[in-house]
Amino acid sequence: MKTEFDVRQNRAITGLGWAHLICAAVLWMGLTGSVVGKEARPNFLIFLADDLGWGDLACYGHPIIKTPNLDSFAKQGMRFTQCYSACGVCSPSRSAILTGRTPYRNGVWRWIPENHPTHLRLSENTLPELLKASGYATCHTGKWHLNSYFNDARQPQPNDHGYDWWFATQNNAAPSHKNPTNFVRNGKKVGALEGYSSALVVSEASNWLKKHRDPAKPFFLTVWTHEPHLPIESAPQFMEPYKDLADEGIRQHHGNVTQLDHAFGQMMKTLDELKLTKDTVVIFTSDNGPEGDGLKGRTRGSTGGLRGRKRWSHEGGIRVPGIVRWPEHVAPGSVNETPVIGTDLFPTLLDIAGIPLPADRNLDGASLRAVYDGKPLVRTVPLYWRNHLAPADNHVAMRVGDWKIVGDNSMTKFKLFDLKVDWQEKDDLAATQPVQLAKLKSQLLELHREIEKEGPSEWWLNEPAPTKSPAKAKKK
Repeated sequence: MKTEFDVRQNRAITGLGWAHLICAAVLWMGLTGSVVGKEARPNFLIFLADDLGWGDLACYGHPIIKTPNLDSFAKQGMRFTQCYSACGVCSPSRSAILTGRTPYRNGVWRWIPENHPTHLRLSENTLPELLKASGYATCHTGKWHLNSYFNDARQPQPNDHGYDWWFATQNNAAPSHKNPTNFVRNGKKVGALEGYSSALVVSEASNWLKKHRDPAKPFFLTVWTHEPHLPIESAPQFMEPYKDLADEGIRQHHGNVTQLDHAFGQMMKTLDELKLTKDTVVIFTSDNGPEGDGLKGRTRGSTGGLRGRKRWSHEGGIRVPGIVRWPEHVAPGSVNETPVIGTDLFPTLLDIAGIPLPADRNLDGASLRAVYDGKPLVRTVPLYWRNHLAPADNHVAMRVGDWKIVGDNSMTKFKLFDLKVDWQEKDDLAATQPVQLAKLKSQLLELHREIEKEGPSEWWLNEPAPTKSPAKAKKK
């Protein structure tokens, strides 16, 4: 297998390989009068929350939490009721967004602790890399969590994956969302900051848009907040609406979501001020479901009644909010029930930008252009989830149409659900639908073997046995 050094050397010689082919293709299409013109190359903004549950926003039915900016945003765009992250934990779902490949295929098979071999490999093609090669300015602000050796030459950093400008933390904001001290900007430690994380990452993104990007280029911007992931700390002004709630943990959590909402509103305000709203595709979603049991402390996120929570491959761990706004292309105020997933963002954005998909690797996502136009989605690879931290009985899952099969970690015991009539996964149909179960089991095992063979299996096969108890491990 090629090492990171081999890949770096190869890229230095070939000039980013596929990315250069993309650039040449885009240039050729421009010269031949393709649709890849100024009007067809909008800006892209992916705004990603952390541990935000499917039921945590008012526009998704939460009865208490105040999210006026996201509620307004949903009225301006399309709200998906069956939007999924690619995994029930953070690092894998982020890798899927940037590569269009399910986590065990792209190598980011687990959440990444410090000093661990797992990272987003240079051999992967990423959205910022391909968009940059075709003329986009690129920026990332907020949580990164796609390497363990952060700001360290031993593993690739955001700039190695195509970002011109980056302002990030390896994982969580520390010591909390309030006055974090662990941000790095373009390879240099920033030091102590004053303020709250979501406001800080939005301020950086806004500053980049105003002062540092090339205004002659379209842009690709990822804003990945830490809210409402632990360690939660919310500004008093955002806890004020919940002052009558006796539980301080609930006030902190709900205030943290409102804090996130306010930061999102500030980001949209910047687009308005710079007259970029009309020409920018904005996508809002979350990396996985809510942390904890929802009953104590500050992990009080809502799954909206779905089964399971963060880490699970049941719906509560993977179904998340998903809203897209693309003026004059997406019907405002529309609600869509099409199942979509994080891996879809890679082919969707490249499709919109007129950039051909990489032909040298398997992709798992599908372009959502048809869905934005109100048409059916054609999907060639089923929705698939695998999570090393999931409970043993829901280690892996796959969805085809309305059917979902869930397998244990030995791949010998399976559950079957019809999500159209049983969205809470209460009724296991494995015993009463043996034909359907056998069909999906065969399809799941075939897909599972293909993905396992392609990904860097030595990373998970060589993983040492956990030294902490399962209860402690769940707190990660």
